Amino acid sequence: MSSSLDEMYREVILDHFRSPRGRKPLAKVDITTDGINPSCGDELALHAQVEDGILKDVHVDCKGCAISVASGSMLAAAVKGRPFAEVLRLAEAVRKMLKGEEDAALPEEFEDVEALKGVRQFPVRVKCALLAWVTLIEGLKNYQSGHGTDKARVSTEDEKS
Repeated sequence: MSSSLDEMYREVILDHFRSPRGRKPLAKVDITTDGINPSCGDELALHAQVEDGILKDVHVDCKGCAISVASGSMLAAAVKGRPFAEVLRLAEAVRKMLKGEEDAALPEEFEDVEALKGVRQFPVRVKCALLAWVTLIEGLKNYQSGHGTDKARVSTEDEKS
């Protein structure tokens, strides 16, 4: 990766860390999931509102390093207002991208999310970036099984590096 591209990715991550998206609490919550990254102590609470098959709004409260906070912010910006099935496909694609299982470029509208690809250079930080996405995936699956408001919990330790 060129140094100018590396610098751009760094700026995108810092922007999301300094001004996280998705911080506004939701009036109605259909999905609630907590995630933890035990390897560094990051914690994330995710709440989402679903309406007519659309992820209408998302609230992400992340306490952790710059990578985990930025990833949660990117998630909130990327999934809000999107169809449920599309959100699940995007979350799975990001999970695979971060784990190096898939190297396909994300659509241009997800350019900020693609900045997380640079985290793969630092294997110890991959789980920081994964936290928001695996938490969302768990919440979506819990919702699909009819248990969206039953607080689900997920750990990045369940993810094989």
